Amino acid sequence: MTDRVGKSPTIIKPHATRVAANMPDYGATQSSFSWVTAESLLDGLPDGHLNIAHEAIGRHVATGHGAQVALRWIAKSGARTDYTYGDLERLTNRFANVLRSRGVIKGDKVYTLLGRVPDLYIAALGTLKAGCVFCPLFSAFGPEPIHARMEIGGANAMITSKRLYRRKMAGIRGALPDLREVFTVDGDTDGTVHLQPLMDAADDDFDIVRTDPEDTALLHFTSGTTGKPKGVVHVHQAVVAHDATGRLALDLRAGDTYWCTADPGWVTGTSYGIIAPLTNRTTMIVDEAEFDVSRWYGILADEAVNVWYTAPTAIRMLIKAGADAIGTRRFPDLRFMASVGEPLNPEAVVWANDTFGQPFHDNWWQTETGGIMIANYAAMDVKPGSMGKPLPGIQAGIVTVADGVLTELTAPMAMGELALRPGWPSMMRGYLNEQARYDKSFKDGWYLSGDLAMRDADGYFWFVGRADDLIKSAGHFVGPFEVESALMEHAAVAEVAVIGLPDETAGQIVKAYVALKPGVTQSDDLRLELIGHARKRLGPAVAPKDIAFRQNLPKTRSGKIMRRLLKARELGLPEGDISTLESDEA
Repeated sequence: MTDRVGKSPTIIKPHATRVAANMPDYGATQSSFSWVTAESLLDGLPDGHLNIAHEAIGRHVATGHGAQVALRWIAKSGARTDYTYGDLERLTNRFANVLRSRGVIKGDKVYTLLGRVPDLYIAALGTLKAGCVFCPLFSAFGPEPIHARMEIGGANAMITSKRLYRRKMAGIRGALPDLREVFTVDGDTDGTVHLQPLMDAADDDFDIVRTDPEDTALLHFTSGTTGKPKGVVHVHQAVVAHDATGRLALDLRAGDTYWCTADPGWVTGTSYGIIAPLTNRTTMIVDEAEFDVSRWYGILADEAVNVWYTAPTAIRMLIKAGADAIGTRRFPDLRFMASVGEPLNPEAVVWANDTFGQPFHDNWWQTETGGIMIANYAAMDVKPGSMGKPLPGIQAGIVTVADGVLTELTAPMAMGELALRPGWPSMMRGYLNEQARYDKSFKDGWYLSGDLAMRDADGYFWFVGRADDLIKSAGHFVGPFEVESALMEHAAVAEVAVIGLPDETAGQIVKAYVALKPGVTQSDDLRLELIGHARKRLGPAVAPKDIAFRQNLPKTRSGKIMRRLLKARELGLPEGDISTLESDEA
């Protein structure tokens, strides 16, 4: 590795706000923190029971906050609809009663296939109240990934729309023997039940199921490099981590207006788009529409958003749009901004500080961890490009495994696999029906993340890449993220993906795929200029030997660039699971 990673060109001091951060002293909180104390801040249910939906809604209504707006839904048309905590309590009770009346019982798996509409949020929380397992699917999935996830999970009920059912489910339903009920939110179609009349007839009261902390609550799917997707199991105990990390990592507080742009079809959109904001009693903004620069800036300003959680892909698109897109809008209420989904390039952090007067705070976690594990916090210095420091209650380390022996690396900037000591509340409890695969994720008292990282002398962690993405070229270890960040500094570049390709002499060579900003024309001269730029920043041993221009880079629907897909296509290898693929070159 070069010495570029871990040495930020600038240190960004904490943003001055009118209110103190929830964690003003990281060290003091870290030394005194316990998950037992964190759980004591929740309400719980009698006899040691715990239910996510009660912590998200019921306890707030019981303590007199039923009139507070919990969810403000912005339709594609721009129309606003508010749902108070009291509204959600009644509607989720009705949904739980509907499930019970149709024979959907505790432990059954309830799937959703919907866009960002209120019915999805009501179904999620009502499902948890009923003691069932909630499994969201992204509405842009095609029939094949929908079938795979429903088959693996043994789906018992589905909530969707007539259009989505006809286009994506009607042809696969017969191959799902466990699926007993399909509810459609906008009228019935062949083989489905219209949900609204059942909701209208249902009782407003529901005796919430006394779930145990270790009862399964959430089932999320994550794609593997090969084979079928993995079903990641999370339990009701996860709410302890969702609540605490929302408060400490995202600086959420009661009464905030909070906007998480992630779709609930992904783990972020559930953990931090439903659970954490509600347990912390915020007002959630939910926008039905897809990304639009002007619309997004308008929401931030018009809704007086206090905390904003979004993805690097969206941030890069905002940068690409330029400062003129903001116009005369100002964001005096915006207190904290965070990024999730993939590493955030240093240039985007600095851009945010120049544009908003505060940086985006990157953080790191996985579907398997269930919640944020490492983060840049509101009251700490930000080193652009760094993931930050571990959450209080999380012990992170850098390890290597060779010949079956695990070694923890303690020297600053030693590169190895990012590992966590197990035991946090939102840790996955299994890969559904894949015990051996789950067991392989743990060794000698560590959870092995599969991500390569380094830790600097100040305790900040730096992402290098997935272990499978690491490039060894002429004896040098090269992390794709480092090369991508260097190329992103060039004014012509919008997005980059870097892979290693076999080479007889060097072992591997570095190749970069570059998407250019609007108005920039690709040329051989520009290719040579970018290679020269990278050599100047990184040195000839690390800089790419070849650059290919692409109009679009292959991404998952959650915005992660699929480097492995680029490599598979270059080498003519199997592409593996591409069910989450969103954009690609024509």
